[in-house]
Amino acid sequence: MSLAENLAEIQSRIHAACTRSGRDPASVQLLAVSKSHPPETIRAAVDGGQIFFGENKIQEAKAKIPLCPSRARWHFIGHLQSNKVRDAVELFEMIQGVDSLDIAQEINRRAEQAAKTVPLLLEVNVAGEASKFGYAPEKLLAELKTLDALPRIEIHGLMAIPPFNPVAEKSRSYFRRLRDLKFQCEEILGVPLPQLSMGMSGDFEVAIEEGATIVRIGTALFGERVSSLRRAETD
Repeated sequence: MSLAENLAEIQSRIHAACTRSGRDPASVQLLAVSKSHPPETIRAAVDGGQIFFGENKIQEAKAKIPLCPSRARWHFIGHLQSNKVRDAVELFEMIQGVDSLDIAQEINRRAEQAAKTVPLLLEVNVAGEASKFGYAPEKLLAELKTLDALPRIEIHGLMAIPPFNPVAEKSRSYFRRLRDLKFQCEEILGVPLPQLSMGMSGDFEVAIEEGATIVRIGTALFGERVSSLRRAETD
């Protein structure tokens, strides 16, 4: 199918998942995961009505974003290293995946220098996987007030990547765990956290049923990614 057809299909599935769970489809934001896709593809997606995009590599984003339509809005969704924070603060309107107090403090410092406030999501390692980044739930709860006290950041919610499973239903318990943790965070802070970023191409409908407000979708929208090396081999 074409990009436009893929986008329409995803939006239809988002609508159906919201209907099943008694939610307003407008409460779910589709974040198009555009890593390794060129500006021409982003432009086509924007022409089709897609506005929000997620990148996970700072260097790629620095080169790509200036070539994309100005209407596009960008979230950083990768693991952020301290030496890339300045660029992330400059390029992105939201940083997802903040997984330590050290990184949050560096974001705060760079945001102060830039005279701006940075919305962010805190990443949680919901399954305790050694191969993944993210806060352990207990550590997040322990550091939450310290994080919230940083004046140049705004905590908007949580994000997670559950263990891969080809059966979407197997991810439900992890999504539910993140949602419950968000409730705990709200109790500690005394304010609502509006965002839950969870669910990708293979399981976003289950994530929506469990409360996702942002779903990060790449393959189902753009198709399989082809690396620059592979493109060179096949050109």
